[in-house]
Amino acid sequence: MLWNESTRPTVPAARTARPGEDVSAGHHLVEVHDHLRDELERLRELVVQVAGGTLTTAAARSHIATMTLRQNNWSLGAHCAAYCRFVTLHHTTEDQQLFPQLRRFDPRLAPVLDRLSEEHLVIHEVLERVDRALVAFVADPEGTAELRGAVDLLAEALLSHLSYEEDELVAPLGRFMGGG
Repeated sequence: MLWNESTRPTVPAARTARPGEDVSAGHHLVEVHDHLRDELERLRELVVQVAGGTLTTAAARSHIATMTLRQNNWSLGAHCAAYCRFVTLHHTTEDQQLFPQLRRFDPRLAPVLDRLSEEHLVIHEVLERVDRALVAFVADPEGTAELRGAVDLLAEALLSHLSYEEDELVAPLGRFMGGG
């Protein structure tokens, strides 16, 4: 793992929903994260299948055509690059817009927000690694080991990060968005 999960700060008093409190606004974050998880799993499956020779390029292109993030990308590399851009945009929006507002709304969240921002930087480095692996893959489609390793590392880091963020922010986001 790229970080020690046991050193993550938590704010139990902030992350616990009050009885009867509507935290549905905070669940939008989970919906976005679930979309990222689904697309990541599809991407990982395609990389494994192409690397294992059980899926042809044409078949991979057909599967990618059904993915919701594809936006007319017709190759494994283009889809992967689009996914990486979407993750970066999501994290940038959190760091520049959402986290400063949450910090003002509930200053107790500062250590959690700082840690999440630090993890965004680490994930960005992993995304750059995926990008380099994609360049290598395009140059030599037989050399999928680097791409598989980079995507697996991204999955490990991103899935851990998303869970942590949800654990800490769903209830505070519900209060913030609900005006409470």
